[in-house]
Order: sequence, then C-alpha cells, then structure tokens
Amino acid sequence: MGDASDFELSRRGVLTAGAAGAALAAHPLAAAAQGAAPVAAPPTMPVRLTVNGRPSELTLDTRTTLLDALREHMNLTGTKKGCDHGQCGACTVMVEGKRINSCLTLAVMHDGDRITTIEGLGTPDKLHPMQAAFVKHDGYQCGYCTPGQICSAVAVLDEIKRGVPSHVQADLTRKPQATNMELRERMSGNICRCGAYSNIADAMAEVAGA
Repeated sequence: MGDASDFELSRRGVLTAGAAGAALAAHPLAAAAQGAAPVAAPPTMPVRLTVNGRPSELTLDTRTTLLDALREHMNLTGTKKGCDHGQCGACTVMVEGKRINSCLTLAVMHDGDRITTIEGLGTPDKLHPMQAAFVKHDGYQCGYCTPGQICSAVAVLDEIKRGVPSHVQADLTRKPQATNMELRERMSGNICRCGAYSNIADAMAEVAGA
C-alpha cells in the first residue's frame, strides 16, 4: 500500500476526473438550452385582501394558494401546511366568516375578501375564549394542528348559532345543539395526530355553554 502522498494524488485525480466528466455531460444540455425558446415569466395579478382587519395589496403568481400567500408573502405562519391536500384541516382559516381549507383555494379567488387567521383571534395577553378553553382543557397537545382546530371550532359554534344543519342532526327543522356528537361531526375535517379529540370537544362545549 502506498504512502499518504500517493493516496492524496489518487483522491485528487478522482475528483478532477469527476468534475471533468460532469462538465462534458452538461455541455450538450447547455448547447440545447441556448437554442430553446426562453421560458415565459408566470402570470401575476394584483390581489387585495383584508387579513385580520388589516388591508393588504399583493402581486401574486396566479397559481399561489391562499395558504402560501398568508405564510410566504404575509409572514402569517400561524396557519400550518399539513397534508397540502385539504384532508387534515391544519390550514383552516375563515373567509368572510366561513371556514375553508386555505391550501385548496387560490389567493386570486379571494380578491377583496375578509380573512381571519389564528393571529387575528387573540393575543398572548388577551386570548380568544376558544384559545383559553383549549389551554384549559389541554386541547392543543403538540400544537401543530391547533391553529386550524381553533379557527374551525370558532366557525363551528357560529354555524350552530346560525342554525346550519349537519349530517348527524336528527331533526333538520329544529335548531342544532352543541352536543358532543354534533361537535365531533362538524370537527371531523380537522385531524389531530396527538388524539386530543375529547379535550377539544370539552373546550368547545365550555365556550358553547353546553
């Protein structure tokens, strides 16, 4: 076996040969790219949003989801990106008072809309009643899904108050009640991997006065 200098030369030779090979492999691709048509810039549109009471004007790629507009362009990172397929509910926000999965809708579709995220519900010094109830009943657990859970919970109680029916309601002609089954059915689109469902239902029941 050679000494250290022989090994060093061999190692350098391998690295040099590898770099040269990569350059040769890239050369025909670079040549092809020079003859290709230039890639057009993605289309953009101005979007006006009122988020948590504050008006904002953005110029966004038309493919930008509302979730990415909030997180990447407005630095409102309380709203979480979970599955990014509308199945977990971590991205739930309220648009014009109604809850939606912000990962499934484009920001340009909400030009002029009023949007409420978890940052707009309360502050550390003055929690929203639902936030305080989640803390009291340990409904937040690890906390990742909590912003979406709380936004959804607030919207659920508003739905019940307005008399919006659900699939588990026995009599659709009567006003729904904030029963445990009713709350669980309405919150079924918000997934919690920690399994804090019972605590979340208790927190919602307390706020509902049930």
